[in-house]
Amino acid sequence: MSQATFEDDDLFGEAAEETRAEVEEGLSAARAELPAADDILETDADNVLGALNGLKMALDVSDATEELRQAKKSFVLGERADAFEDAGDLEAELTELETLLTTIEEAGENANDLASTVPQLRTDLEETHEKDDSDE
Repeated sequence: MSQATFEDDDLFGEAAEETRAEVEEGLSAARAELPAADDILETDADNVLGALNGLKMALDVSDATEELRQAKKSFVLGERADAFEDAGDLEAELTELETLLTTIEEAGENANDLASTVPQLRTDLEETHEKDDSDE
């Protein structure tokens, strides 16, 4: 049975390994919360508004964003403590995932804008056509 050591270097090494594992677990959890690729392309909606609302829901990445935030906090802590021998791979993964989440969030905002605009556009078109019909 090995005996636990309380040497600073050993404890720091263990803490560094645990911090790296936290970052990796956070990245994995964030990826798991991303929408499936098919979820943003396929729909059972009967109309455009239903499709847009479905797309908005499919593009909700709030849970993935929170998981990434937690991973990034652990990364920043480990990096500032100079705990990682090579943090380049973690930093690249964090940046890649952050960029993807930003793209997904922007797409969700666009879908939301369209879902808000389409009903008013429909009303405006109906009114315009009614005026045209009444003029004849």
